[in-house]
Amino acid sequence: MAPATLELEAISARGKPRATIDDLLAMPDDGKRYWLIDGKIVEMGMTQRNRHHTKAEARISQRLLNWNDAQPKPRGSVHSGEVGVIFDDDYSVGIDALYLSPEQAARHAAEERSTMIVGAPTLAVEILSPSNTMAIIHKKIDTYLAHGVAVVWLVDTHFRTVTLHRPNRPTAMLNSTEILNGDPELPGFCVPVAQLFED
Repeated sequence: MAPATLELEAISARGKPRATIDDLLAMPDDGKRYWLIDGKIVEMGMTQRNRHHTKAEARISQRLLNWNDAQPKPRGSVHSGEVGVIFDDDYSVGIDALYLSPEQAARHAAEERSTMIVGAPTLAVEILSPSNTMAIIHKKIDTYLAHGVAVVWLVDTHFRTVTLHRPNRPTAMLNSTEILNGDPELPGFCVPVAQLFED
């Protein structure tokens, strides 16, 4: 199985005890990416991030930071660059960009167990890469929503769309002629979708 396909490849052998967050954090720094999925340590292939992906991630992060900096204190926090997130003892993944509410940010600042984000963020941003499969993307989005993420933005740099996923609500796809409004999760956040994909 080619790592670049991002197909899930279980490292944990069947019949062995369930892996834990401590097991994940103890994995070697060998240049590979590991997630914890359903109590199994999973090796993910190398992400193929092209310039469209990284530019969209930078633009989204910039606009989230600008919006967050304009909020009254105490503020939330914005993170990007495949942020490591621990959802619970069975799930830990990397997220392209995310926003923590002020309450979440305060809890994270006090967390000493890990340098990773502990708990579900308010917003998770996933940017499609050439190596993504829809099965992987759907699995990630379902996992995020099931663990308390309030909204997921799925960004497609090819079609220049942003699809909003929320728990128990229909998805909403926005194209480059529309406005991405962050309400109610990010009050006052507003940006034309086209600006996220400017050359």
